[in-house]
Amino acid sequence: MIRWILIVVLSLGIIGTGVWGYQEHQEKNAVLIQAENTYQRAFHDLTYRIDVLNDKIGSALAMNSNQRISPQLVEIWRVTSEALSDVGQLPLGLLPFNKTEEFLANIGEFTYRTAVRDLKKEPLSDKETKTLKNLYKQSGEIKDELRKVQHTTLENNLRWMDVQLALANEGEQIDNTIIDGFKTVEKKAEGFAEGIGHVSTSNQTVREHQFKNLKGKPLKEDEALSKAKKILSIDNKEKIRITKSGKGAEVPVYSISYRNDKKSAYMDLSQKGGHPITFLIDRPVNTKRISLNSGMEKAKAFLKKNDFNNMIVFQSAQYDNTGAYSFLYSKDDVRYYSDAVEVKVALDNGEILGLTAIDYFMNHGEREKPEPKISSEEAKEKVNPNVDIQEEYLAVIDNDLGEEVLTYEFLGTMGNETYRIFINAEDGREERVEKLSGSEINYARG
Repeated sequence: MIRWILIVVLSLGIIGTGVWGYQEHQEKNAVLIQAENTYQRAFHDLTYRIDVLNDKIGSALAMNSNQRISPQLVEIWRVTSEALSDVGQLPLGLLPFNKTEEFLANIGEFTYRTAVRDLKKEPLSDKETKTLKNLYKQSGEIKDELRKVQHTTLENNLRWMDVQLALANEGEQIDNTIIDGFKTVEKKAEGFAEGIGHVSTSNQTVREHQFKNLKGKPLKEDEALSKAKKILSIDNKEKIRITKSGKGAEVPVYSISYRNDKKSAYMDLSQKGGHPITFLIDRPVNTKRISLNSGMEKAKAFLKKNDFNNMIVFQSAQYDNTGAYSFLYSKDDVRYYSDAVEVKVALDNGEILGLTAIDYFMNHGEREKPEPKISSEEAKEKVNPNVDIQEEYLAVIDNDLGEEVLTYEFLGTMGNETYRIFINAEDGREERVEKLSGSEINYARG
């Protein structure tokens, strides 16, 4: 009798284990299917958006009206931010993809900064037109490579989950068509870096330095998600995605992306210290309710809250209902253009819509106060005598060789135009002259 009872109990245990195993298998399959669908959607969206990006850049080149070019450039920036969000949702965290992300970020930054100035007074220069032509050619080549990958995945019914498994098995030889295709895209993007140039503040910052100012302890994934949600003002955790950068990235980051019907966002958060390196939020900006100056105060508060200290505003601009602000690090009355940060603010409610702090983290560090070898009066003699100098500063900029040099920075007017002129504080050589658009505002010592 006891033997039969044991047999029944064991049989029930085996049946229960089988049912539990089947349920676990079903749940696992459901998760895998959901992940596969997410990857497929993100990839096809990315491919489509690169197509659109290429078309819109081509259309901008064909336009002859500055009134139409400016909105077109903003539209290119919007599509670029969406493409970056798509990249963040692909299983490429273990595969270095930073050159392609940098290529897209540079397109977005170039088009946005060009669009926010008054193109009636300061139309596209020959150099900027050449840059647009290069971007059109380069985005076309990346579009073609992505189309090849798309064709192969559809024709052979390839799965993105296989990509993730292949990337996870570092010790094994990776032979995957999708991975090989993206490696080709990344190689092409790397070759485009020189063609685009860096388009941040003053177009002169050189990206050859190490990231010097990433302080703090390494963040866990849940800590990074929590911080990103606060910065991006996101409550819905189900629609947020996070991936780790792979080996070979310039700096280890968590890439966070988010999308719902009205808002999409993309962010790179450093794994060490959880510093926001760059992010973009795309949403409709409603009727302007706060001033450009109030937006500047919002930007200042955001930087201070996120440990960007001793930052001064040196210019701002408004496009439609969005404010764009450029900040410089300042110490001992010396302005450091290499340590630049740019912030975008929605002027409907003061929300922070964007941050670009790559230059700051790449260049910022402790420096001894540089001493000029010529006087301010000697430097002024090198400035065009027709320029009426209004303000002057000591400023460190990167010269054409990528070397930091101390300069006298003079802000002056000639006729109805305003110019920023940099004179080398060691030998009196004219390093650079910039013509400022009428929409830019200088906040003296911010």
